[in-house]
Amino acid sequence: MNRTIQNTKALKEKTKIFIVDDHPIVRQGLAELINQEEDLVVCGQAEDAAAAMAAVKKMGPGMIIVDISLRDTSGMELIKDLRVQFPRIPVLTLSMHDEFLYAERSLRAGAKGYVMKAEATESVITAIRKVLSGQVYVSDKIAAKLVRKLVDGGPDIGTSAIDRLSDRELEVFLLIGQGYGTRQIAKKLCLSVKTIETYRAHIKEKLNLASAAELLQYAIRWVGSQKPK
Repeated sequence: MNRTIQNTKALKEKTKIFIVDDHPIVRQGLAELINQEEDLVVCGQAEDAAAAMAAVKKMGPGMIIVDISLRDTSGMELIKDLRVQFPRIPVLTLSMHDEFLYAERSLRAGAKGYVMKAEATESVITAIRKVLSGQVYVSDKIAAKLVRKLVDGGPDIGTSAIDRLSDRELEVFLLIGQGYGTRQIAKKLCLSVKTIETYRAHIKEKLNLASAAELLQYAIRWVGSQKPK
């Protein structure tokens, strides 16, 4: 009887982690990794933003892990919503995307850390524990970049044109590169066609592209370059 009480108490003392990722295999692997830790437990999972918001409200986890790429919206928008509705719950971004493009954006959106899926499993656990302790986790390369930016008082000299896109413009740009048309993007992001056309115009201007055809070609090439080798 005493052993049962002790086991129940230990389970309650574990920090609950909630995972948001639209790939079941990734969620499963991450859950198995986390559940191996004596003081951590995955309390729930979701594949889209709507399900995540509802579940987080119900479960009250101690941390939320969010992937950048989700089916119904970008993880970046979800992070912003989580920061507004659940400001006390830290968010860690776990993504396959280039950290030099997304890490700083994630931190500005409200995340407390960014770790790439390609990193070793030890790095993932380290990132989780660092964020849970109230610190910010990024790779040494990103930390150095942020320090340089702070010291210099401006963007890196090597900042690419893509970095100048807003979070929403980048989201539209990615969808263009994945072959989505204007109406499809509008439907996917729950925005008007006119709004998407405005985003497209801004993207062309920032990337110095003269036509829709150039934008499409540029986006396709760039999205292809971001796929893991």
